[in-house]
Amino acid sequence: MLFLLLIAATVLPSNGNRVNGSIDSDGVCVCSVNWPDNVFPVEKVEYLQTIYQTLSINVQREISKVQEYTRTLSVQTYKLQNLTRRVQRMETGGSYTELDFELLKLEIRELLSLTGQLKISLNGSNSMIDQLYSEILNMSQAVSQLESHDKHNVLAIRREIATLKKRLQDCEEHRHSQTPTSIDYGSCDHNGLLNISNPVVVQLNWRGFSYKYGGWGTDPASNSSEMEYWVAPLETNARIIYSFRLYHSHDDLLLYKNPTTESLSPYYGQGSGMVLYDKYFYYNQYNTRYMCRLNIDTNTIQRQILTGAAYNNRFSYTGVTYQDMDFAVDESGLWVIYSPEANVGYVAIGKINVTSFTVERTWVTRLFKPSATNAFMICGVLYAIRPVDLRSEEIFHMFDTRTGEEGAVSIKLGKVLEKLQNVNYNPSDHKLYVYNDGYQITYDVIFKPK
Repeated sequence: MLFLLLIAATVLPSNGNRVNGSIDSDGVCVCSVNWPDNVFPVEKVEYLQTIYQTLSINVQREISKVQEYTRTLSVQTYKLQNLTRRVQRMETGGSYTELDFELLKLEIRELLSLTGQLKISLNGSNSMIDQLYSEILNMSQAVSQLESHDKHNVLAIRREIATLKKRLQDCEEHRHSQTPTSIDYGSCDHNGLLNISNPVVVQLNWRGFSYKYGGWGTDPASNSSEMEYWVAPLETNARIIYSFRLYHSHDDLLLYKNPTTESLSPYYGQGSGMVLYDKYFYYNQYNTRYMCRLNIDTNTIQRQILTGAAYNNRFSYTGVTYQDMDFAVDESGLWVIYSPEANVGYVAIGKINVTSFTVERTWVTRLFKPSATNAFMICGVLYAIRPVDLRSEEIFHMFDTRTGEEGAVSIKLGKVLEKLQNVNYNPSDHKLYVYNDGYQITYDVIFKPK
């Protein structure tokens, strides 16, 4: 419009032709111009400018990435060059490739041999030894592969072998510390009780699960090749016993076959404190303070009063009724564990002369009998047990009749069921025979070596 005002009344179009116009009443020049078809594409130009700006930004971003990749590549190239120089030094040094593989394999064979000997000395499989053996075999295979492919890893293999040797040495030292020198059966050439093994379930008693109270074991005085086993469940009232069974072999015991039934008539017994020793079955006579013994060869019964002893569940073990008299056997002979009325529950230990069937000497302890679940004798030492939980007990108290020493101990004793109704030690095989809620179980006894 300004351009048209400057030229007053005429307009010169782009093709050079003149156009007539007129002036309106306001003095404004008015004319008509026909523009050609080829109008300039402003919108397309703006679109191209936007595309250009976007592309410029993307190009700058990609250039930045390329620069970052270049820097990273330079770092990795330097690392690779450094690694190459290290490998070249190893290859030209010679000390690694000259290692003797035959010596290495010899060391591995020695490890295998030592591990095999250790397995034999442990009398069976052991998870730690099996794992070591497996790792050594894997090491042997690795060495064979290295010998044919990559001898530069020999030092790493040697370090692994040294580690395995140390573990094997530690394992052997642990075995020696946990497995004391074997003690001869019937011998007291040791320093007392060290540990008790896990329980081994032999079987359920022959009368069934309902007969939870009773006792069982072997005769320590019998010939080891002709071991006699006795099983004596109480009646379901957990008090009285009328008879018991004898089995003349372990196979007969397990198969419940060929038993001999021994009757206690007319002097029936009570409680789970019975024991079989040198062909005599010792027990507490029902409803009395009499000690009784049945000769299993002649079926005759002898009686002897235990003077002053509490009876009829006056001071029995906790959770075990009517075991006022608890007979026990060890390397030195026959004992009776009880509480005199005068001791009001504290345990007395009586040494029984089996010839005269009398108590020849008595020791009084500080052990309150109802605080224990059971007790047994080993080499003249009383060991008392108390409950810990449903699956374990603890040997917590000891009294040495040889020295008068008395005190606390702590040896864990696992169990299958809740109550231990009878615990008998057998010096002829170093086992505990335990009647556990109707099940017959055994434990191995481990001693401290001198």
